[in-house]
Amino acid sequence: MNLSLNHALSRRTFLRGAGVCVALPLLDAMVPAILTPSVRAAQSKIPRRMVAIETNMGILPQFFFPEKPGRDYAPSPYLERLAAHRAQMTVFSGTSHPGVTGAHAAEKCFLTGTPHPERGGFRNWVSLDQFAAEQVGNHTRYPSLVLAMSSEGQTLSYTRSGAPIPAEKSPKKLFQKLFLQGNAKEVAANVESLKQGRSLLDFVGDQSKRLNRSLSPADRVRMDQYYTSVRELEQRLHSSEEWEYKPKPVVTAKAPDDIDDAKEFVAKTRLMFEVMKLALETDSTRIISLFIDTVVIHNITHHGNRPEVLAELRGHEEKQFDALNGFLTALAGTKEEGQSLLDRTMVLYGTPMGSANSHSNVNLPALLAGGGFRHGQHLAFDTVNNYPLTNLFVSMLQRLGVETDKFSTAKGTMRGLEMT
Repeated sequence: MNLSLNHALSRRTFLRGAGVCVALPLLDAMVPAILTPSVRAAQSKIPRRMVAIETNMGILPQFFFPEKPGRDYAPSPYLERLAAHRAQMTVFSGTSHPGVTGAHAAEKCFLTGTPHPERGGFRNWVSLDQFAAEQVGNHTRYPSLVLAMSSEGQTLSYTRSGAPIPAEKSPKKLFQKLFLQGNAKEVAANVESLKQGRSLLDFVGDQSKRLNRSLSPADRVRMDQYYTSVRELEQRLHSSEEWEYKPKPVVTAKAPDDIDDAKEFVAKTRLMFEVMKLALETDSTRIISLFIDTVVIHNITHHGNRPEVLAELRGHEEKQFDALNGFLTALAGTKEEGQSLLDRTMVLYGTPMGSANSHSNVNLPALLAGGGFRHGQHLAFDTVNNYPLTNLFVSMLQRLGVETDKFSTAKGTMRGLEMT
């Protein structure tokens, strides 16, 4: 790589080592210095991005929806956990996908809006992320990343023909996909080195030192923050992997039914969020879908309004919102040309069931954070005659720069949601 800064660094600059390729975040050195700040911002063409996240077993509506619509709503208990991002977030109520029924069957339609998934011969439509990837995916190494926190084969993403796209379930493998390359022997050697605690940044050490000497103080700080994020994530991935090789204790008791370590699940979700943040920061992709399977708490979603079961379920869901808050905070703390990564990234978070207890597919808990909208509000629609959530998808596509006024069952944008 030529590290001379006589000309601006390319947005596609990489640090390379044996079997390793480290993309760089957006630096001031990637924009010609002779340009004025306003022209620099226009010329750099800071990309817009989209992340879509589904948690599939519903969200307790009484702890999610605010009581009052508008901008001065009092936050619900779950939204309190996202309070730091209130000004960068819009909460929706009274929305659903027209005709999408079938209780749990609806989880495959969260990003497609295809009606009646429970019927025989059902064929899905293209998902929001893949439709967007068709338009903007050619700008990045990976047109989209399809991810899942699941032990099964669930996915949020579907092709034009309605075929499901297999999801990557391992944060570690995703990390390797983003940063390791080369022939099989090189990759295997690097994987072994990472297992032994060596950082992939060691492979590109000389190049990174030469680059840092050429950067401005602000860019050096930016690179130091990025390197720190990479090293910390490597350490956490290595720590979680070690448990796979430790022998499990031998017990004589009968195995319990449907019990899982919820803290470990949240920890894995956090790891996935951290790798997702790096993928967005390095512009490796601009489109990500994440399916979060919470089947381990399926039994208690049928709570029957029993106080002790509701309290247990609420505890699990609060941890999920804490993990989401961490992801939004990481995006908000990462800067690009004076804006945060959250400013440029739409993060959709929601569920295909308004109530898992009753298997309802209406009044879906959903929110949108970041991405360049006039947020800080609760958009409340009719909870009986719902407003199409697919209209939000049209707004998101337009924010990406895709020229369309319809998607799935939507024939217009989301009413009340304006771009900045």
